[in-house]
Amino acid sequence: MKNLKTLLLIAVFTLGVAGISNAQKIAHINYQRVIDNMPETRALTATLEKIGKTYQGEIEGMQKKLQAKFQKYGAEEATQTPENNKKRAEEIQLERVKLEQAQKAAYQEMQVKQNEGLQPIVKKAEKAIQDVAAEKGVLYVFDEKSLIVKKGEDLYNAVKAKLGLLADKPLPQQTR
Repeated sequence: MKNLKTLLLIAVFTLGVAGISNAQKIAHINYQRVIDNMPETRALTATLEKIGKTYQGEIEGMQKKLQAKFQKYGAEEATQTPENNKKRAEEIQLERVKLEQAQKAAYQEMQVKQNEGLQPIVKKAEKAIQDVAAEKGVLYVFDEKSLIVKKGEDLYNAVKAKLGLLADKPLPQQTR
């Protein structure tokens, strides 16, 4: 009987120690907030806005030229031959297609530049989060936006210190 009690005590102790060693430390972080507040992201955003304004200016110039040509041809339509009006209509249509292609090309190029610029930023953020988790003994880090209950440790301030993140951008004012 004494052996049974000892065996039972050893089993309970072993299970208890195993349970403690299997306790897993879990943390969370607002991943998008980390990315948004990285200096590299803000620099990329400023660069993309500058490029976007350049494209926008070029496209608006093309639109104005097309509109002026359309108005000119419309005003002169009565004085032109049907063949000449047909050629002018085809010319207008061709320029509309060129404008649409320019808009599409600008959009695609902006997307490519954004994706290329974000890749090293994302890698740097993920490495910092992994490093902070390793330093703190955290085994699992979840994105805070997908959590309903957030009782684990928030790693944001530690990652902020590691990456030298900027202050949060103010939220845009909502109109009522």
